[in-house]
Amino acid sequence: MSKKPKSKKTRILLTILFVLINVGVIAITAFTEFGNPKEVSTENVEFNFWYLLPALFLFVLAIFFEIFRYVLMMRKATDVYKGKGGFRKAWKFARNTVLIGRYYDNITPAAIGGQPFQIYYMNKNAGLKGGLATTIPIMGMISGQIGFIVIAVLCFLFASASTKDVALMAAACFGLLFYAFWPILVLIATFLPKSTSELIVLFVRLFVKLHIIKDKDKAIARADRGVSEYSRCVKMILKTRGLFLKTILVSILFHVLFCSIPFFVLTAFGGRIDFLPCFVTTVAVTSAIYFVPTPGNAGAAEGTFFVVFSALSSGSVFWAMLTWRFFSYYSYIIMGGITYLLMYIDKKKALPQKTS
Repeated sequence: MSKKPKSKKTRILLTILFVLINVGVIAITAFTEFGNPKEVSTENVEFNFWYLLPALFLFVLAIFFEIFRYVLMMRKATDVYKGKGGFRKAWKFARNTVLIGRYYDNITPAAIGGQPFQIYYMNKNAGLKGGLATTIPIMGMISGQIGFIVIAVLCFLFASASTKDVALMAAACFGLLFYAFWPILVLIATFLPKSTSELIVLFVRLFVKLHIIKDKDKAIARADRGVSEYSRCVKMILKTRGLFLKTILVSILFHVLFCSIPFFVLTAFGGRIDFLPCFVTTVAVTSAIYFVPTPGNAGAAEGTFFVVFSALSSGSVFWAMLTWRFFSYYSYIIMGGITYLLMYIDKKKALPQKTS
């Protein structure tokens, strides 16, 4: 009898702790990035609120396409979300998956936290069979990276003259190698499962020697089953007619919309710049800072994105940069916190009510 109140108190404390962590993350990163009071000046700041409306519209539309990418995979790769009410149910789980992933991507170094939490959430809640709950988040990430690579390659080949910063373009090309790493790794794991299993055996033996894994045979057997199931699910998604191509096209739309936002932010603060140079520079900067191992690329994002915002006066740069970081960083942390709150409320509603 004494365990239930204790469990309830623990959940409440964990919820409060989670909220405080969210507030702390936002406060620390904001102070780190924009904590210099000398930069905060409203003198000679030209601002037109109406130009931020297109930026907000593009942001909302970009989020829509990112969620829709997961809905596509969930509805095409399984029968769970087909039929009446299937789209709405798939949208709910896809929305939570995307926003949870984005939240953890932005609070963990090198954005390594997103996919593990997405996989955990889908395995626990989405009702997907086999390895699909693992495969869909990974394929979502892979299609997103391929979509960005397509845009970046086109920009660098045909519009690189729009930016004259040679060092930035060199760093951007280097960053594309990191973008290509995971897609290549997934293809190797999918089509060369035996080689992947042999590599896993080597790591298991290493972990056994380090006393991290106790039962070598059990760990190898579990890894082999996981690789086989994962390979089967990825192949199924790749073989589903047009599905992977559709996810890449949706990803391209997402990145085009998202990389267009800085142009309208700049224009809102009085910047005088053409769309194409701004877009290409934004793509180059996004690629260049990808491998920076800080949460949300903090520090590197502000320093590198100064290339984009340098068209503004000194007083406007701070506010324009803060606005852009809200779209690209803080909004995801806020939406992630709200998502967890809504999930908690849904979970409370689903619990059986006590009768007197």
